[in-house]
Amino acid sequence: MEKYIGEFLGTMVLIAFGTGFGSSISLKHALSKNMSPSFLTVIFAWGFAVMCGVYVAGFFETGGHLNPAVTIAFALGGLFDWSMVAGYIIAQILGAFTGAAIVVLHYYPHFQATTAEEGNSVGIFATGPAIPNTTFNFLSEVIATFFFIFVLLLMNTAGFAVGLAPVVVAFLVMAIGLSFGSTTGYAINPARDFGPRLAYALLPIPNKGGANWGYAWIPIVAPTVGATLAVFLFKALGMG
Repeated sequence: MEKYIGEFLGTMVLIAFGTGFGSSISLKHALSKNMSPSFLTVIFAWGFAVMCGVYVAGFFETGGHLNPAVTIAFALGGLFDWSMVAGYIIAQILGAFTGAAIVVLHYYPHFQATTAEEGNSVGIFATGPAIPNTTFNFLSEVIATFFFIFVLLLMNTAGFAVGLAPVVVAFLVMAIGLSFGSTTGYAINPARDFGPRLAYALLPIPNKGGANWGYAWIPIVAPTVGATLAVFLFKALGMG
């Protein structure tokens, strides 16, 4: 149970910090609203959020997955017990939902002051494509997650210096974002997208827009496919 709690808390921190930043630059009357941040700033914010989340989960010795794609990949690669996969994924989704809910509570007056047209949109909480194209949006998430998981598997095999794993993983996430993130917002994590999207849809957020459920399957299925392909290559090359 302790490991599930760790995944819940780690993912909660990841999403609270990541979507908290999104809220701070999107909602009216937030002090950082006029920052006009670059995409690079967004990438760094999410990288730091990942780092903090992995550190929290690491306290519980969970492996710091925070991501169903990572959990499934490690199980496929023989690095994680299949009997714990469902529990990890449930904990990750619940943690993501809770992190988003905390952000809604924190910024509630700002949601009240901001219409959907002014920035009160699901984009604060979940990913979406720059150019809607089902085939290429799906492919973008597959490719981004493939590289993320493949490099992560190699890193795990090589081992980390004590305490450095969260920092290295954060830089990996930033590298993926810089290289592949501008097309779909690089979910690379089904829980990171589904949990906050569900929170946005279910919670009584004033003035909110739609949750874009028509797109929501891509950040769930595509990262899973990308992770699976990464494991197949990892094993085919005799690396695991």
